[in-house]
Amino acid sequence: MKFAFASTMLFSLLMAWPAHAQSKATAAGFWEQSDDKGEVGAWFVFAEKDGFFEGRLVKMFVKPGEPLVETCSKCTGDQKNAPMLGLTIVNGMKRYGLKYKDGSILDPRDGSVYHAEMELSADGQQLSVRGYLLIPLLGRSQIWRRLPDDAIAPEDIPPENLPTDTQSKDASPKPSPKDASPKPSPKDASPKPSPKDASPKPSPKDVKTPVANP
Repeated sequence: MKFAFASTMLFSLLMAWPAHAQSKATAAGFWEQSDDKGEVGAWFVFAEKDGFFEGRLVKMFVKPGEPLVETCSKCTGDQKNAPMLGLTIVNGMKRYGLKYKDGSILDPRDGSVYHAEMELSADGQQLSVRGYLLIPLLGRSQIWRRLPDDAIAPEDIPPENLPTDTQSKDASPKPSPKDASPKPSPKDASPKPSPKDASPKPSPKDVKTPVANP
């Protein structure tokens, strides 16, 4: 009897665990990126957008002696000269269970864009991120670590940034109506002679009427 009860409980737990794990096993949230030496380089926040997962840069860690890069001057297209904080680095990731494929990853240091795929650990605490050329075999992976959901307050999360608009500043100003050449006013026009200046016509008294001879 006790064995049957224990078996039933164990079966129930085994059936419930995958559904519970599956509900939390997504890439959404904050992640800490570090290099092969374990040095932290940046924090990212992942979110699902229109059925795809994307990761934005939300915090940078600059090593001593290295310059702080604030804009992506090497990026192309819509991300040209966009602020680094809030820049979308991982894009277009389609979820297949714990795996994410068919995406891309941006290297803001030189503006290069690579194919990318990710895989989430079973406990949801590690994310393997791999960028590659042509095929996954020709690539490199990093293991990112999940951060707490309150790693950054919502109001402090950098928004998705757009490129800086410099064209409007470089545009030549149009001349204002005040700068236009003035048109001559009617006063400057040559005056027309008045009727008084016209030659007078002879009156009837001055006209000699010939007298016919009888």
